[in-house]
Amino acid sequence: MSQVATSKRTDYMQRALSLARLALVHASPNPAVGAVIVKDDTIVGEGYTQPPGSHHAEIVALRQAEDKARGATMYVTLEPCCHHGRTPPCTSAIIDAGIAEVHLSIIDPNLRVCGRGKAALEAAGIRTVVGEHEEAAQELNEAYIKFISTGLPFVLGKFAMSLDGKIATKTGDSKWISGEQSRRYVHTLRSQIDAIMVGVETIIRDDPQLTARAGLDGGQLERQPLRVVVDSAARTPPSARVLNLPGKTMIATTREADPARKKALEDAGAEMLELPSRGRMVDLEVLLKVLGERQIISLMVEGGAVVFGSLFEQSLIDKVLVFIAPMIIGGEEAKNPVEGKGVEKLAQATHLIRTRMEGVGSDMLISGYVAR
Repeated sequence: MSQVATSKRTDYMQRALSLARLALVHASPNPAVGAVIVKDDTIVGEGYTQPPGSHHAEIVALRQAEDKARGATMYVTLEPCCHHGRTPPCTSAIIDAGIAEVHLSIIDPNLRVCGRGKAALEAAGIRTVVGEHEEAAQELNEAYIKFISTGLPFVLGKFAMSLDGKIATKTGDSKWISGEQSRRYVHTLRSQIDAIMVGVETIIRDDPQLTARAGLDGGQLERQPLRVVVDSAARTPPSARVLNLPGKTMIATTREADPARKKALEDAGAEMLELPSRGRMVDLEVLLKVLGERQIISLMVEGGAVVFGSLFEQSLIDKVLVFIAPMIIGGEEAKNPVEGKGVEKLAQATHLIRTRMEGVGSDMLISGYVAR
């Protein structure tokens, strides 16, 4: 195949990935998928996953292509489904439309698919090609991949700190360490994930909104992530903003918490979730299992230091995003992003792999996956 043909094929899959990213705001718990149909070097149909119960990316693209789909090539970021769920199988629609060739980035880890979709297409005489932009496709659906494989949400730990590793001054002042562009970046992330989690100290100290907004000064988006507060003793103030904004708030507590406090928070609109304790805190591993049972496939943890310490000690975080601001705070009493017991030797430290560094406004964003 010529370099020109290979380049065009790459461009078509990149377009499919761009479309898939548009689905991140509403696809969960389904994967976010993009599809592009090409005939005679022209895009004749394209689409991305619609909200659960509606059309998959392939169907949207086929409907747009209509008769032009016959003899065409489809580029899709995930293996087409081959089973009846809330919608009919995409493989049947692809076969019936007369698609001649299908390029797919990755095989679907869902055991109901997992190679069967590819096999169904090939059995119908459709040529398949696997692996184009595989890494990008896996990252785009990393939450879905973990959830469908383990039943647990993908846990993203996010915090902002100064160059000397502080998240607040000794008085607790933390607004704002990260710059405006970093905060816009976080709102985009919030619009794409299912739940945000913080500890009760963050609620008491900062009274955050924990909402997804259209920019820093924009209004609340229609779809809001579930807000989860880790609060073993039910110390969240009933007047907290997380209880008085669009969206739902869950407070994870323990049976040791004061019943009157629990009732007051329930009356304020919180869903109270009583869980076993681990040490002096809610058992976070059990909490993740409960969230998974509710089809929460992605969870972003935004604080505080005690919660982060427990998550790292229990190896419950999958990916880390750290915004580093070009400032020095100093002070022995200034706040650190991660507390807990810590490790005794560097060999025991949590290491990140597949790390990236990029500038976000005046800040530096370092991201990476926790090595298992």
